[in-house]
Amino acid sequence: MNRRMAALGLVAALTITSCGDQQATVQPARYEASLTVLEGGGHGPQLCMVVAESLPPQCGGPDVVGWDWSKVKHESLRGVKWGEYRVVGTWDGARLTLTEPPGEPVRRQEGPDGHDRFASPCPEPAGGWRPVEPAKTTERTMNEAIERARTAEEFAGAWIDRLGPEPGPEQEETLDARKYVVNLRFTGELQGREAWIREVWGGALCVTGARHGEAELQRIQREAEAAVGDGLVSASTDEISNQVKVSTWLAGDDLRRTFDQKYGAGVVVFDSVLKRVG
Repeated sequence: MNRRMAALGLVAALTITSCGDQQATVQPARYEASLTVLEGGGHGPQLCMVVAESLPPQCGGPDVVGWDWSKVKHESLRGVKWGEYRVVGTWDGARLTLTEPPGEPVRRQEGPDGHDRFASPCPEPAGGWRPVEPAKTTERTMNEAIERARTAEEFAGAWIDRLGPEPGPEQEETLDARKYVVNLRFTGELQGREAWIREVWGGALCVTGARHGEAELQRIQREAEAAVGDGLVSASTDEISNQVKVSTWLAGDDLRRTFDQKYGAGVVVFDSVLKRVG
């Protein structure tokens, strides 16, 4: 081998070694949240979404690793320390390890989207919403109609929609049944449902169908709670949207896909407290 070939071989070897040394390391994902951090009652610093309004306050959640109360403004009473902060760190499934100092909490403003979620899904009748039997349009008969609907195995939801603007803060609110639409949802065949409710209720009425009944949604909710386990923050059924809504510290995509495949897209809605940075 001549001197030139030996030199080329050495350069190639150095290049391979250099590439191996410079392989990029995968950085762990970082997450952020603005919430209360509290220490007391026998536990160290923890993240809190729901805080008991006692004095001192009480709450609990995942541990925060790397917290230093001497570096942040906070309140303290009878051995309890707390405050509200924006925290950023890595998540191991049970704890948040800080990667930067805590900061001022970020107040996310959710502006109105122009949609009233309580609005009746039925089209407004010709002549507008109005009682068909004024004698049966009272607060008592409204409650009777909703209770009757809940006795059906196919019951899926109930809510009332106020007609007209809400009263001002200086006005005393009185429930006038003539100013409300009773909205009821059922699974299965709807024929005969309106007549069944009209036996007790004479005011504005909207009866619509739903994919999942109340009992089924409650069963799905329990299943979702069990699947989330210790990461659960809250869970509930939403009768208006006909969904199960689950709040977790961090919901993985696998969990979402599992429930979407089993029950259909969007039946179970997972919301994570921790949001990925960037």
